[in-house]
Amino acid sequence: MSASSLSSSPSGPSAPSGAALVLFSGGQDSSVCLAWALERYERVETLGFDYGQRHSIEMEARQAVRHQVAARFPHWADRLGEDHVLDIRSFGAVAQSALTADRAIEMTERGLPSTFVPGRNLVFLIYAAALADRRGIDALVGGMCETDFSGYPDCRRDTLDAMQSAMNLGMDRSFRVETPLMHLTKAQTWALAKQLGGEDLVDLIVVESHTCYQGERGELHPWGHGCGECPACELREKGYAEWDAAGREALVP
Repeated sequence: MSASSLSSSPSGPSAPSGAALVLFSGGQDSSVCLAWALERYERVETLGFDYGQRHSIEMEARQAVRHQVAARFPHWADRLGEDHVLDIRSFGAVAQSALTADRAIEMTERGLPSTFVPGRNLVFLIYAAALADRRGIDALVGGMCETDFSGYPDCRRDTLDAMQSAMNLGMDRSFRVETPLMHLTKAQTWALAKQLGGEDLVDLIVVESHTCYQGERGELHPWGHGCGECPACELREKGYAEWDAAGREALVP
């Protein structure tokens, strides 16, 4: 089996071992990845980035999800380690997008959504690898996905394989960039959440996580808070509806 196949599979070892660093934004995908890592590793630390995003609610959601995970799942609480937040607002100023500047969410002349922050995941991984090196961690876990996604080129597994190789060469390490959601639809991501933590984890993600590009935290929809119109909300709502219509099955193929 190839390294990328191992890194992209939602399956894992039966007994927790080692340590992982989860790139954790407080959104649906990274919240599922946090639960996935807590099932598989003895120590799980989280890393968030302040890159000048327009809506601070994302940073607040991170802490709410971490707190609720520890409170609702005692068997995970002892494994949940330190949280790290890095200030990289200078990067956000350079790589302006609809997530960091007041501009419309639309398709650009390049065929990419205006929410695309050029190189964001590459920058995140470099910082994560540098931190992981100092923390003695080899597994970097991210919620990147190339199935139901907004078309960002730095979410593709071939991009991450290349990044993993470059980091390992440049740092003389054996980092593994693990992407458990890479080949899952959003409906399957909801299913994975239930498989990992039952309806309690699904409820936690619905209520506490934040994915909306507009920063909307008003109405609570069945699938969570959000404007219901931006690409992130549309993907989240569509996936939830498909999963719900299929009987809220817990198992992921």
